[in-house]
Amino acid sequence: MRKLRDVLRLKYAAELPQRAIAQACGIGLGTVTAYLHRAATAGLSWPLPADLDDGALEARLFRRPALATDRVVPDWTSLHQELKRPGVTLMLLWHEYRAVHPDGYAYSQFCERYRQWARHLKPSMRQVHRAGEKLFVDFSGKRPHLIDPATGEEIAVELFVGVLGASGLIYAEATRSQELACWIPAHMRMLDYFQGSTTVCD
Repeated sequence: MRKLRDVLRLKYAAELPQRAIAQACGIGLGTVTAYLHRAATAGLSWPLPADLDDGALEARLFRRPALATDRVVPDWTSLHQELKRPGVTLMLLWHEYRAVHPDGYAYSQFCERYRQWARHLKPSMRQVHRAGEKLFVDFSGKRPHLIDPATGEEIAVELFVGVLGASGLIYAEATRSQELACWIPAHMRMLDYFQGSTTVCD
């Protein structure tokens, strides 16, 4: 701020040209021009008000533009819960958000702000799996469909999934239901598959 005060004094009190001010202060001509433009925009000349210290002077000349606060911030907690539902994506949630708030965040900002929020969640505990020690099985939440080639009928089925903990090798099979009669044979075929069997499912 010392050089800024010198620039204003030399311009308005000494009435020196800007090039001479730049040489006297040891700064670039562009910097002198910028300082004088900012001072004129702020309504300042020379002498400066006695109560204008360096901090206040800097605040008046280099005031940062206020951040836009009119955009509605999504409820990230509810959004995070929605993302756990099958088929729900950030793109889908953003479209729903913009339908209600047309002047809201653009998609890139929406995603970035969600990721920033999500970083503060409690991190998951890393688990170490030894080869052959664990096998995780379940039915997927989203039910796929098969098409009957004879009738063209769409038939809803269950998707049985098994994953080896260490390698991440996946086995998936469509079954007619989640009943025990489908559950047990699916396990048997999965074990055959993981053991390298060529058994063909009926």
